[in-house]
Amino acid sequence: MTLTAKWRQWLPYLGIAAVVAYCLAPFYWMLVSSLRRSSDIFSTSLLPSPLSFENYRSVFSPAQGFTRALLNSLVVAGVTTALSLLLATFTAYAMARLEFRFKRLILTLIIATSMFPVVSIVVPLLKLFTDIGWINTYQAMIVPSMSFTLPLAVWNLTTFFRQMPDELEQAAMIDGCTRGQAFRKVIVPLAAPGIFTTAIITFIAAWNEFLIALSMTNKPGMQTATVAISKFSGATTYQTPFGSQMAAGVVVTIPLVVMVLLFQRRIVAGLTAGAAK
Repeated sequence: MTLTAKWRQWLPYLGIAAVVAYCLAPFYWMLVSSLRRSSDIFSTSLLPSPLSFENYRSVFSPAQGFTRALLNSLVVAGVTTALSLLLATFTAYAMARLEFRFKRLILTLIIATSMFPVVSIVVPLLKLFTDIGWINTYQAMIVPSMSFTLPLAVWNLTTFFRQMPDELEQAAMIDGCTRGQAFRKVIVPLAAPGIFTTAIITFIAAWNEFLIALSMTNKPGMQTATVAISKFSGATTYQTPFGSQMAAGVVVTIPLVVMVLLFQRRIVAGLTAGAAK
């Protein structure tokens, strides 16, 4: 094998390695910076020396209230995901199975709503929620978050339901099931990979949301983790606590990374599998 042929053989792997390194480099630098002492935060060494956990101790100190912020993020992201999946499952099934006028237009409008920038809806919603007394409540963060998670879930599940043959419901109805029972007992179990994948994608989107949570809360006890990180204070007024912010970023990111790594097979199955397998 010539040298040129060897290079061609290894070129795809080199490209994959370059993309992986490019994607992971920011997270690696955040992890390394979180393990430095405050006095070494601007060091450019690839490894922290000496290793220090003072930033993590600072993050979880009672004064920061970061544990409460993590709980708020979990509640908001969890409820947003559950409600989005519940509504999206019925909507996507109807869009995939029923024939009615303007169906394609309606589906286009559903996905188009998620393309509006969040900042365009924050101001009117802030005025509305102020009038009805929703500021500093979970629903003030959950309802607006569904404006971009629900269209995403509907679009993903509609595509998945379309892959499932109509014969599944017909066979179940021949055996005595109603349309609703066929959906509940046959379609939903077979659609579990797609629903599971959509749940993970929706949860990540809701977990990372920042602007809505920042606008709808002004009490520290109701802030989510992303907002709490942005409001970390240093030892003095003009000091930015980069180390603590890096440590908090690692704490917020690691659960998502672990979740994706643990369930990567289900994610791939949900993106590629149909009911006929």
